[in-house]
Amino acid sequence: VPVPEGTVLVSRGKTVTGSDDFPIIGDLAMITDGEKLGGEGYFVEFIGGLPQWVQIDLEESIPVEAVWIWHFHSQARAYHDVIVQLSDDPTFESGVTTVFNNDYDDSAGLGVGKAKPYVESNFGKLIDVDSVPARYVRLYATGNTSSDSIHYIEVEVFGRSL
Repeated sequence: VPVPEGTVLVSRGKTVTGSDDFPIIGDLAMITDGEKLGGEGYFVEFIGGLPQWVQIDLEESIPVEAVWIWHFHSQARAYHDVIVQLSDDPTFESGVTTVFNNDYDDSAGLGVGKAKPYVESNFGKLIDVDSVPARYVRLYATGNTSSDSIHYIEVEVFGRSL
């Protein structure tokens, strides 16, 4: 699945923060390192059961066109309450645009989503965004169909240069 024509990868090597600064496995920097393998040593794991988030600082506000997510994909599983939001506010208290939400019962407290759950694969999940200006990208999840854990392998953000 191609990303929108004329876009560039703007997240590679950018700073990643999270709701938990000390994941169970891995380092937050792995989320934007370009490595998409699904084996041991290639993912970041957080305690699940409650909403956890990771956030990428793009260093400047740019028109975001797509967000491509790879959760753990070496086993078939779907992640719960996957929510992707964009904002120029690092605290996500104002100017927030939700571009993906599959939380069918508002258990994460960020609103009921209309997106369908999906099974993870090595192809990742490409989320088309309609040119939303943002400096920060925040991704939530609460667990998966195999365990309460939350895993991120890679997140790529594509945008247009200003």
